[in-house]
Amino acid sequence: MRRGRFAPTPSGDMHLGNAKMALLSWLQMRAAGGAFVLRIEDIDIQRSKPEITERIIADLRWLGLDWDEGPGADGPYGPYWQSRRTAMYEEALAKLDQDGRLYPCYCSRAELLAVAGAPHGLSSEGAPYPGTCRHLTPAERRIKAQAKSPSLRFALGGEGVAFVDGIAGPQSFPPGSGGDFVVRRADGLFSYQLAVTVDDCLMGITDVLRGDDLLDSTPRQLHLYAALGWTPPAFAHAPLILGEDGRRLAKRHGNLGIGALRQAGTRPETVIGWLAYISGLTDRPEPAAAGDLVREFRLDNISREPFILTEAMVRKLLP
Repeated sequence: MRRGRFAPTPSGDMHLGNAKMALLSWLQMRAAGGAFVLRIEDIDIQRSKPEITERIIADLRWLGLDWDEGPGADGPYGPYWQSRRTAMYEEALAKLDQDGRLYPCYCSRAELLAVAGAPHGLSSEGAPYPGTCRHLTPAERRIKAQAKSPSLRFALGGEGVAFVDGIAGPQSFPPGSGGDFVVRRADGLFSYQLAVTVDDCLMGITDVLRGDDLLDSTPRQLHLYAALGWTPPAFAHAPLILGEDGRRLAKRHGNLGIGALRQAGTRPETVIGWLAYISGLTDRPEPAAAGDLVREFRLDNISREPFILTEAMVRKLLP
């Protein structure tokens, strides 16, 4: 059985951009007769808020997007909160370390920012790491360890990465793209790249549909899949909804939140129909229930272009 997931981070309320990705992933699984999983990515407990998790769950239910496994629907692949899965990340980290794929990094934030002017290998991750700490001698590491706790970086090999994205098409990244990357921060927090790879594998996820802001994270995750001996899922990255400032929707676009629309009296069918329209699934922004879109859903129909959301468009969503 195919398995997809929606994995929100409860550090900010759900907005139209999040809702678009949730809808598309939900439709992909419902059209395939697969299982849809809701996973809460709350590994950063300092930024994650339980009350935001509750609001995200309420927003999804209001939109009519149900899940087969996740909060309130226990299954065999739980727990469905990252904060409760740290033992699994430790086990994966131990295997990578045993295989010689990790090394301690003592670089400070200031030192990393100093290379920020270099050409970006993976734009969403910042400048490529220059490998400063990769070849330190044991003696040099002992000296640096006296002053700073290290992060752990994954040492890339000499392989490039190529894959076919279900929406964006063929992708190719040369060897070393982005440089060696952090899998555990100096404060002990596991990185997104490690946690999402472990979770998707151990939860049996076969299809990952998410925003294209994460497209250039995929090579790093594929490197981890290969190093851990796991089979990766099929990836599909959909274009984002952008604000009038050209930036992806975030907390600064507060009036575009699902909760705000719900409280204003907007009907969920209005939001679903509009999301389907801007995603290329329908030719008119007419109200629709999520279930009405399942039969005609095709990955090939999803628009490849980002959508600029204006205030005038938002007003049309209001009652």
